[in-house]
Amino acid sequence: MQTTILEQRAEQIHRKGDAPFSISCDKESLAGAVSQRACVFCGSRVVLYPIADALHLVHGPIGCAVYTWDIRGALSSGPELHRLSFSTDLQEKDVIFGGEEKLYKALVELIDRHQPKGAFVYSTCIVGLIGDDLEAVCRKVSKEKGIPVLPVQSEGFKGNKRAGYEAACKAMFRLVGKGDTSSISPHSINILGDFNLAGETWLIREYFERMGVEVVANITGDGRVNDIKRCHGAALNVVQCSGATMDLAKMMKDKYGTPVIRVSYFGIEDMSEALYEVARFFNDPKMLERTKNLIREELAVLTPRLEKYRGALKGKRAAIYVGGAFKAFSLVKAFRLLGMKVVMVGSQTGTKEDYEELEEITDDGTIIVDDSNPLELSAFLKEKDVDIFVGGVKERPIAYKLGVAFCDHNHERKEILAGYRGMLNFAKEVHASVTSPVWRFVPRRNK
Repeated sequence: MQTTILEQRAEQIHRKGDAPFSISCDKESLAGAVSQRACVFCGSRVVLYPIADALHLVHGPIGCAVYTWDIRGALSSGPELHRLSFSTDLQEKDVIFGGEEKLYKALVELIDRHQPKGAFVYSTCIVGLIGDDLEAVCRKVSKEKGIPVLPVQSEGFKGNKRAGYEAACKAMFRLVGKGDTSSISPHSINILGDFNLAGETWLIREYFERMGVEVVANITGDGRVNDIKRCHGAALNVVQCSGATMDLAKMMKDKYGTPVIRVSYFGIEDMSEALYEVARFFNDPKMLERTKNLIREELAVLTPRLEKYRGALKGKRAAIYVGGAFKAFSLVKAFRLLGMKVVMVGSQTGTKEDYEELEEITDDGTIIVDDSNPLELSAFLKEKDVDIFVGGVKERPIAYKLGVAFCDHNHERKEILAGYRGMLNFAKEVHASVTSPVWRFVPRRNK
């Protein structure tokens, strides 16, 4: 029996095979539906947060800073200033008389105390309403302190989470082009859209360095202000989370002519293709040979270890709901490699092109959903009798309340899921979760 959904949501849900493909996306969340999607401010914070030697100051009520405190499990190889959550803590008096003076004093005090390489100042809903001039305050402090102080125009009411990505990219782009590029290798890239969850950026950098490729800047996992300043000197931008950082890549292409490729580091197939695509771009036979050897070595270790999980997982059903749709492509392929079937897949910020690609790679009967809410997700999980649900922190309670195994593939996880090592970790986690004996005690499964 198919799930009953709200009439206004019908255009954002597609069942493959029932009708020609059509889906609506990138629209405002339906009021009252309690969407899993976050606001513009949150979108900007998740992109910029991992820049570890920058000061991050939220200009607004304390709740906004608390909501996004340590929002990503983004590790740093050095400074950890990003893990502190600073706020101007606007009160009623500030709403009436304005908060610019409070913002100025906060910036001066924090810069003197922490000596950051730069500062990002996030605008929240209330700041947009009262009209504080962030640009003027940031310009004044930047002149006085001699570091870039960048306003992030991220008022929550201006749009959805995807608009926050754009606001973050616009703020970062003001850093680009300010650094020295003379020492950068011709075989160089920027890693865009990986946020170093559990140290994944370090693993990906290691792969590229084994190929003979210099990584100029991580944007933004384990990010540094000075690296972003000189990232325009790289020969290629390699974009992983396309929704979050593609706007920056497009800006760099328009101004500096930097070519762009889209990749994914999740799953064997996409990780290998990402490395090959970079090697093919540089058209260096020696680099291509090193890449082949790297992949051959990694697969020789990984493939036999995956086999012991495939038998127990074959035929199990999986559901996916993630922030950016690009990650979902790799997850569909990874589940297929494990012998599992994806019966539902969705995202918070997917584009029409993203969903068209998902429709191409999924099986008939798969539910494809944009900007879903807890009631819909719960209904789909029950309808499809799902064995495991992949999502983020907001989806975890949905799975556990229904007696469904869960895999965290979002901001808070502490285990590498990217690269070849990540594929093994993913298989282990899925296997342990799906085959746990606890599910025998769930009433829904006592058939």
